Amino acid sequence: MNPRPSIAFAKFAAPQTAANRKGTVFVLSADDGGLSDAARAYDPGKTLERAFPVAEFTGKFAGVVEILAPEGASLDRLVAIGAGKAAGLDEYAWLKLGGTIAASLRKATDVAVVLDLVGASINGKDAANLAAGILLRSYSFDKYKTSKDKDDAKADPKKPAKITIHTTDPAGAKKAFADAEAVIDGVLLARDLVNEPANILGPVEFAARAKELETLGVKVEILAEKEMKKLGMGSLLGVAQGSPRGARMAVMQWNGGKPKDSPIAFIGKGVTFDTGGNSMKPASGMEDMKGDMGGAAAVTGLMHALAARKAKANVVGIIGLVENAVDGHAQRPGDIVTSMSGQTIEVLNTDAEGRLVLADALWYCNDRFQPKFMVNLATLTGAIMVALGLHYAGLFSNNDELAERLAAAGQATQERLWRMPLGAEYDKLIDSKNADMKNIGGRYGGAIIAAQFLQRFVKDTPWAHLDIAGTAMGSPSNEINQSWGSGFGVRLLDRLVRDHYES
Repeated sequence: MNPRPSIAFAKFAAPQTAANRKGTVFVLSADDGGLSDAARAYDPGKTLERAFPVAEFTGKFAGVVEILAPEGASLDRLVAIGAGKAAGLDEYAWLKLGGTIAASLRKATDVAVVLDLVGASINGKDAANLAAGILLRSYSFDKYKTSKDKDDAKADPKKPAKITIHTTDPAGAKKAFADAEAVIDGVLLARDLVNEPANILGPVEFAARAKELETLGVKVEILAEKEMKKLGMGSLLGVAQGSPRGARMAVMQWNGGKPKDSPIAFIGKGVTFDTGGNSMKPASGMEDMKGDMGGAAAVTGLMHALAARKAKANVVGIIGLVENAVDGHAQRPGDIVTSMSGQTIEVLNTDAEGRLVLADALWYCNDRFQPKFMVNLATLTGAIMVALGLHYAGLFSNNDELAERLAAAGQATQERLWRMPLGAEYDKLIDSKNADMKNIGGRYGGAIIAAQFLQRFVKDTPWAHLDIAGTAMGSPSNEINQSWGSGFGVRLLDRLVRDHYES
């Protein structure tokens, strides 16, 4: 993978020091195109500002203009980044500005960012968010490439960019960044997991990655097939029976809250590869099914984030890990399995397998931990992409307060959710004449029917289901993500915990 930039914070350089600096410097300009005095100190010849009209640069948000070897300065390069309207810069805007800087780094290894802007009061948290955006955009997954492009032949692939962010409050920025970086590390872990090929990351290997969270103080238990069979998890194990790679369930606990407080719980679907089973998917696009564990990746990344920033909450993360493969032992359409809840399920489509995994994971979580609420994440249905496209995840819930808090966290982080309906009319569609229920309904409302299925395994516990099929993998790239696996859900759920459930 590309080397990760190192981030440091410092006070603004004195004018004489700024004028003699070498390397690359980034400055910010508001939408009037003006630079602050701190920014002008790096450009004594005013080369950059003279270039603004020629480049038609007005300071529009995320606009970029650069000067190579500017007159009167010893710099290699001076770059202005448009910040738009200074008064409108929120948390996500700072992340995007950081991403814009990262996209403009090129091969620079010695970089300064002058975080000063006419008309804006910039604090340590803003600086931390800008740095977080740089890290998010800098991520790439190229660990399996053995050769680089010819253009990169002279570059040192092992030398990361050293970025110093100059701000009025470097101590406050450093403190805020320690917290933000913990969350970013969780996002990048989730991206890594989704991007890994299925021959490298199966259920056993995924469980081992979850086990590594013990170094952060997370308690991790791994249930193997023997333990799950004893618990009666026939629904989950039925999905796994066609693969020689055994199923696993990782149970992660972070106990950062008061000892007697009931935990909150997050559950993830972890189908490390999904052929569709005997109801096989078409060959075109099947390679993307290595990402059918995006929900489990998000839960694992979240647990990393919470532990790394020492969140003051008791949190349970559970991921059901299986491979849905095809051989002579694979589950057949028409099979009937018994879930841990005792409810029987007629499996009419083996490609509707994620809900079968989550059914046992939800029941196990509720039965063992009796949490305040449960939120599950899953790349569950193509139907949610038909309904919402690739920019919103579907939100289904039996509890209005939980749904509203999730939606608000989605708006704050721009990992956005759209609430979808549940209802008795939909629930009737999964009634079966041969078992307690079937795992598919009719032609229409596929995402809703999947949610109705899951609701039968949560009792009266407040619960939400996030269908992230369109947002966890293959979603549109943006200023802070150029990766196929986005890590969607980590920042969203960290914000939910931070805003409402820490003591």
